[in-house]
Amino acid sequence: MSAEAENLPRDKRLCFIKGSIADDRVLQKTGTDYDYVFHLATYHGNQSSIADPIADHDNNTITTLKLCEHFKGVSIKKLVYASAGCTVAKKTYDDVDATDEDAEVSLYHDSPYQFSKIFGEFYGNYYWMKFELPFVKARFQNVYGPREILGAGQWRHTPATVWRNVTPTFIWKSMEGAALPLENGGQASRDFIYVDDIVEGLVCCALKGKAGDVYNLASGVETTIKELALTINQLTDNKTPVALSPARPWDRSGKRFGSTEKAERDIGFKAKTSLKDGLEKTIKWTQENKDCITYNIQKHSYFMSASS
Repeated sequence: MSAEAENLPRDKRLCFIKGSIADDRVLQKTGTDYDYVFHLATYHGNQSSIADPIADHDNNTITTLKLCEHFKGVSIKKLVYASAGCTVAKKTYDDVDATDEDAEVSLYHDSPYQFSKIFGEFYGNYYWMKFELPFVKARFQNVYGPREILGAGQWRHTPATVWRNVTPTFIWKSMEGAALPLENGGQASRDFIYVDDIVEGLVCCALKGKAGDVYNLASGVETTIKELALTINQLTDNKTPVALSPARPWDRSGKRFGSTEKAERDIGFKAKTSLKDGLEKTIKWTQENKDCITYNIQKHSYFMSASS
């Protein structure tokens, strides 16, 4: 999880079941009477999966397979699966073009997380071809925005339990006046897409997406990690210089961003929020929810100190 239950709206139309769909009893309790299903749950992300590949498999691969089995033969309009752009992007630090949906899938990935996300696509393809399960794959780029809470959830045997995504990590450290760590000089690039745009993209996939197909949910804008750090420091007025650090030994991901052509053409999706506007909104939310974030970070303090 990247959020807490307290983020959920108080609405009588919302039924929240705390549990894992890897548990057959929980899955059966959810029923099948739905028009649209959005499979967004994941064991996040690369570093956590390296620390505990079994947990990643149990929470990503097995859950997707069980969800497909659960809705096999059931009359639903669409099952939208949150996949990941890192599963098909080239592993390079050379200049790159936008990754489109037809990019080849490598057999050599950097983490169990990347395998688990592409396995989800494989299962979706199989259940669509074999059982006509209306499975649509939404390939996320780097999503950021309000309500992502550092340290949310249980300890995952790695400091990535807290410092899990680059954007909230940089915002938090920058607000604290700390030096933002730039691995490999911040040369890597990503496609940062604001959470409101992701929500709109998911709805477009559900209402207009073709069963069995895949769509990038991307901004189409390439931003280096160094550019991200400098922008956040500027917005938070953090005067502390960035800190250069070595590249992560497992990470070959380098530069990547997603093509928006197919999603714009076929499902009418185009991200609207600029990186600067999205960061300003996220920083404001982080400042307003500092106590909650502090609590979630500090609850892992024993394990963080032991692993440092």
